[in-house]
Amino acid sequence: MNFVQGFGFSLLQLLFGVMDLYTWVLIIRALLSWVSPDPRNPVVQLLVRLTEPVQRPLRKLAPPEKLGGLDLSPMLAILLIQFVKNGIVYSLGGQPRMPF
Repeated sequence: MNFVQGFGFSLLQLLFGVMDLYTWVLIIRALLSWVSPDPRNPVVQLLVRLTEPVQRPLRKLAPPEKLGGLDLSPMLAILLIQFVKNGIVYSLGGQPRMPF
């Protein structure tokens, strides 16, 4: 492996790490929504600012009002992240990771 390939591999691993971190941010926000935290809490505000740009368009695809109040946008966002990650791996000639 030469320098360019190693650098590209490192960037790809960094991108996958950011995607994994964002997945955990989505999960934490979904879990916090079950306990109704204080909306003025700085941590809650940060989570909302990080996740809302992704979740808002997904809520238009699956509106919670039509699903009995169930917000599927975090699950759809996580699914989308997994599709992108596996698509990148597959396009580079690798085998997509199976979660099981």
